[in-house]
Formats: sequence, structure tokens, C-alpha cells
Amino acid sequence: MKRVVITGMGCVSPFGTGTDTAWEAVINGQSGIRQLTGVDIDKQLVKIGGEVPEFNVEDYVDAKEARRLDKFILYAIMAADEAAKSGNFDIEKEDPYRVGVIIGSAQGGLATMAQSHEVMLSRGYYKCSPFTVPMMIPNMATGKVSIRLGAKGVNKAIATACATGAHSIGDAYRSIQCGDADIIFAGGTDSKICNFGVGAFTSAKTLSKRNDELQKASRPYDKDRDGFVMSEGAAVVMLEELEHAKARGAKILAEIVGYGQSADSYDMVAPDPDGKGAEYAIRAAMKGAGITEKDVDYINTHGTSTHVGDIAESKTIERIFGNKDENKKLLVSSTKSMTGHMLGAAGAIEAIFAIETTMNDVVPPTINIENQDEEVGDLDYVPNKAREHKVEYALSNSFGFGGCNAVLIFKKYNG
Repeated sequence: MKRVVITGMGCVSPFGTGTDTAWEAVINGQSGIRQLTGVDIDKQLVKIGGEVPEFNVEDYVDAKEARRLDKFILYAIMAADEAAKSGNFDIEKEDPYRVGVIIGSAQGGLATMAQSHEVMLSRGYYKCSPFTVPMMIPNMATGKVSIRLGAKGVNKAIATACATGAHSIGDAYRSIQCGDADIIFAGGTDSKICNFGVGAFTSAKTLSKRNDELQKASRPYDKDRDGFVMSEGAAVVMLEELEHAKARGAKILAEIVGYGQSADSYDMVAPDPDGKGAEYAIRAAMKGAGITEKDVDYINTHGTSTHVGDIAESKTIERIFGNKDENKKLLVSSTKSMTGHMLGAAGAIEAIFAIETTMNDVVPPTINIENQDEEVGDLDYVPNKAREHKVEYALSNSFGFGGCNAVLIFKKYNG
């Protein structure tokens, strides 16, 4: 099997555009949560979220094209552009059929769908934009990125709810491992902050209503957590076959060495409280990487700030790796405490943060832990302040509605 490395990264997040911007924010314990502007907050119970700050869209696409793109597509383009630039990618020097794109979305153009439906009801069923379908379908992000990059290899979109970004990276890893591609741009993208999206998640009783303490609303593992905070954005990594990367003189950021996946087969939205599916995925990823639980230095958890989710994941980690007294080496943190939950993009941006820990030997904190819940066990959650820590292997967990589990393992690249 071929070895696979990361040679480029890009993201758009509640902190703005750029990987460096996002990484700097999380290691400094900054929150990207603010009062929402893209919804009618007077009619919403939830008024906070992680919106992408304003930017000049014409820095990325012309105004005409922008009108034909849902935000989830635009964000994917922006993140892929950064990944390609940082990876010194040049399609003219590649076999385009050996370059692929796998960028998923949990649901695609939800805002476009909602807006078009309102137009249909008020003006007639044939009065919506002729671009409604391509703006809405989940695979259009990967389609537009492939056109932009000139990539003619594998082109697909994965939709596994909050595990989407991680599954996309994992499937890209497998494709390159098996020799089906030299380079694949992989990740996730989502933009569901609209009246329909916020209202639907509020109805499902999943969102925090801490509107008056917005930057403290996302609080994984804290006893007073009351749900996750919805966010938006995109993250894309450039995966490359090791020898191909070395031959073109690419800067290698990290190596991806493990990928595990499973299903809870338990409930539509609630995780298996015993965490058996998550445990299988974690152990499968470690087996693929050829390591044991003693080798893992850091886990970027799914850690959404929901009551049952935090407990199930923490108990699973503690069962596999031991608590902080039994395993003083392992640090665990949830960067969702700062980014909020980017849904289909979450697994991809958290993969980037895991990669950054191997590059910098710094672990981002879990902010807003003021009163740790006894039910989440006794792990070292790196409360409230980043910590210097030698990270050889970093593991990233992503779990989605429907019981979809995906686990990635990254290794410090030592040549």
C-alpha cells in the first residue's frame, strides 16, 4: 500500500478565511461565535452561531458567478483554492486523470432550497431561478472545485452528516493508498445558517439557547452545557502519494496513517451510549496505522457540547486509552468550543487542527470548561488554555446523525 501525506490545507471558518487565521484563533482560545445576521433573530429562539465574517466575494469569483453559487459551494472553492496554493499545485504538471476531488456536504444548498420554495409559493412553481438545482445539490461543491482545478480523476460528494468531512478525507486516503490517484483535494463544506436551518435544528432541541453569553455557549464537557452552536464554513486538505510529493519537491505537512469507520446502528440522532461503534472505528484506525493506544498523543474529539454525545464519546475514549491518571501522555480537546459545529465541514477543519498539532507541538484548549461534568469521566481536556505538548500521533473523531462514525489518524512527518 502506498503512503499518503498532506501537502496543502485551506479553510473558511467563523474566524474568517485562511488556515493560519483559524489555527491562531483556536490556540489562543478565541471564540468565533456571535449574534447571527443571516436569520430573523426576532422570530428565532436561537440567535447565535458561527457565521463566516463578511469578505469580498469578487476576490474569489466574479459577481455574476457568485449569484449562481450557494454559500456552501463558494466556501468549498475558497478552501480548495487555499489548499492548492499552499500545496504549490499546478495542474499543467500533473496527469489530470490522476487528480481528484472529494468534498462532501451534510445537506448542500439548504438556504437556496428554502428561498426557492418561498418564491414558488408566492410567485408560481416555475418562477424560481434556473440555477436552483445546481445551487442546491450536494455534489456541486466538488464539481465546481474540479472544474476550477482542472481535476479529472475521482469526483464525488459524501453526505454522512457531521462525519462528512472526515469520511471524505478518509476515502481520499484509501484511493491514493490503493494507487487510484496521485493527488486528491478532500474535505467538507456547509452553510445552513438561514431561518429554515436554525429553526429546524432548534425544533430538534439540539442547539444552545445561551443567547446572552454567546461566546460561552459552546461548552463541551461542562456541566452547564445545553446543546451545540451551529456554524458554517469549509475545510479542504490536499492529500498526495508520498513519492509523488517528494518527486515534485512538495512541502510535506504531515502523514495520514489511519482511517476507521463504523455505524452505531442505534438511533437516528442519539449516539450509542456505550460507544461501541465509535470504539470499533477508533481501534480500526489504530490498527491501520500500526499503532496502539499508547502511541496516541492527542485526540481532537467530536465534542459537540450536547449532553449525551459528550458523555458517550468521553467514556469510549477513557475505556480505550485510560483516564488522565492512567495515561498522562494523552491530551484531549474539543475545538468546537471555539468554532462551533460546522456540520459537514467539522471533520475536515478538525483534521486540519489535528495536523497542526503534529506540526507545532501545541494542543488547542477546550474553552468554557468552568464546572466539568462528572459524567464525562476524568480525561485531560486541556481546559481553557493551549498547552505545549509533543505530538507524534494525533487522532480526530467525527460522529454524525444516523450513527455514522469516522476516525482519522495523522503522524508527524519526519522524512
